[in-house]
Amino acid sequence: MKATVYEDVTVDVMPDPRRHLTQNWSYAFANGPGGYPAEWTEAKSTDWHWFRDPNEEWERTIFKDNASRTRLVEQSIENALGEAALDRWSARWSRVVERHVGAWMHAEHGLGMHVFLPAQRDAPTNMINNAIAVNSIHKLRVGQDLALFNLAVSDVRPDFDGQAHLATWNDDPIWQPVRETVERLTAVTDWCEAVVATNLVFEPLVGELFRSGYVMSTAAANGDFVTPAIMGVAESDFDRHIAYTTELVAGLTNDEQHAADNRKLLSRWLSAAIATSLRSARSLAPIWSQADHSPVSFEDALTRARERVHETLVELDVPTPEELGR
Repeated sequence: MKATVYEDVTVDVMPDPRRHLTQNWSYAFANGPGGYPAEWTEAKSTDWHWFRDPNEEWERTIFKDNASRTRLVEQSIENALGEAALDRWSARWSRVVERHVGAWMHAEHGLGMHVFLPAQRDAPTNMINNAIAVNSIHKLRVGQDLALFNLAVSDVRPDFDGQAHLATWNDDPIWQPVRETVERLTAVTDWCEAVVATNLVFEPLVGELFRSGYVMSTAAANGDFVTPAIMGVAESDFDRHIAYTTELVAGLTNDEQHAADNRKLLSRWLSAAIATSLRSARSLAPIWSQADHSPVSFEDALTRARERVHETLVELDVPTPEELGR
């Protein structure tokens, strides 16, 4: 079959002794292994080069897609400022945005900078680390979008505390389990575990729960159409992230030599991630009562999040941890 443009510019771009490179790695870390050792993850594959990103991300798509998302966010904010829409928020919703939406920028930045950025360096092929690198870029961009939005609101609303997000992230009991889980994810040194735990567990159980289950469902009822636009872009990003992650996991659970061991390993990784992420998700419950109007209950939003994770794991033939049913 003829290679796609994505394959032409991605496959075998990074030299590898397992494919075509007759000598060993030509570079190495000081006192460390050379190149991209397969041992940097417990997961096993008969050939890591099988992976193809279903999003077919490469340099041109990265710049094009991120530019369009940035324009969408900027135009939404400009339109709101032009219509003085931010002035019409209620005081209670303004507190939600300054504290809780603001706090979420720290989760996005932490995952982008300290989970996905290291993971993309350690992944064993150019195809895999390209996909993870885009994941990192997206998370950093969303964190930046929320930071710039925070500044824009501070400029037009004298009652809006543009620094409240720092105290919320650092000290508010509602956010401390989320902060702890993010920090634990940043400490995972196995690149595959970090990606799987974040994208298959933390993101749907906590990230999507907050972005979509709360902010996008609640903001409009409180007169805010800008914040859902920013979160909607993040949700569009997440659809792409979960697509490449499930493709990666499907390859591991169907590997001709290592499928059974990979399923056990993934179940262990996911069980630990689900326990901490569910605790983090439940800690956010009080936010649902802080807006004037909350059309969706916390329990309904959490149920949908758990169902999404359960359905994904069943489809991937990974043993489902019992915590999902509680």
